[in-house]
Amino acid sequence: MLKVGVLGAGHLGKIHLKLLQQSEKYELIGFYDPIFEYAQKVSNEFGYKSFNSIEELIKSVDVIDIVTPTLHHFNCAKQAIENGKHIFIEKPITTTMEEALSIMELAKKHNVMGQVGHVERFNPAFTATREFINNPMFIETHRLAEFNPRGTDVPVVLDLMIHDIDIILSVVKSKVKEVYANGVSIISETPDIANARIEFENGCIANLTSSRISMKNMRKTRFFQKDSYISVDFLEKKSEIVRMKNAPEQPDEFAMILQNAEGVKKQIYFENPKIEPNNAILDELNSFANSIENNTTPIVSLQQGTEALRVAQMIIDSF
Repeated sequence: MLKVGVLGAGHLGKIHLKLLQQSEKYELIGFYDPIFEYAQKVSNEFGYKSFNSIEELIKSVDVIDIVTPTLHHFNCAKQAIENGKHIFIEKPITTTMEEALSIMELAKKHNVMGQVGHVERFNPAFTATREFINNPMFIETHRLAEFNPRGTDVPVVLDLMIHDIDIILSVVKSKVKEVYANGVSIISETPDIANARIEFENGCIANLTSSRISMKNMRKTRFFQKDSYISVDFLEKKSEIVRMKNAPEQPDEFAMILQNAEGVKKQIYFENPKIEPNNAILDELNSFANSIENNTTPIVSLQQGTEALRVAQMIIDSF
């Protein structure tokens, strides 16, 4: 088992602590949070060992799980890597490209592994449909959330939209050609609502909308590709695949048939992939342990996390 320590015991940090304690891949050693009174409260309530310093925790583990506010990601990662520790770092990897590239260079220099916490890659609705997504040419995403003060230290693009940026980059095998975007600040100092249009070199277009001041939550993505349409509901954990194939000579009486102007007939088929319930955060943490044990590239590598940040920064710069 890998010895692991957590930096940050806020809302998400406490979830990580709980899951790491349950995991069969890790031995949870403890955590560090700079607010002493809060750290003691968490320690007393849940029984996790609270360390007095980052240095002390880093020396005691093999893996550091960074669940601090984004502004502190770089310094925490740098310190862990320079001490030869593998890092799991929550999304976004950092707030700047310079810091993200530096983390990549440090990890390579010190021969340690890193994974970025883009948890939607492990969402069962996405994993159930991933094999069916093949060369999409139009993608539309909506990620809407009710207002929550957590995360407003960064623009909505880094808080919410970056989830969808990472998903899109994982399925579109082409370089980004152009980005057009608009963002509006409503209650925060940074944009709370954003829309972006990403054009890829292969012709694919992705249209992304994110808001953190909506009346209801929504996390949906639709992929359109030749002869099929795939819908993924990340919030409700549902997915649907609609395919079009050449209609048979004698279709079933209940078949749905479309005929174009040239007389070509297509039959529509509906499919709902089986969704296997899971805990996506536990799965991403365990997958990182597997990567370390087997010396394989993490499912969401530091490079992929950096690329998602690069595109997010392109969107922010175009506001």
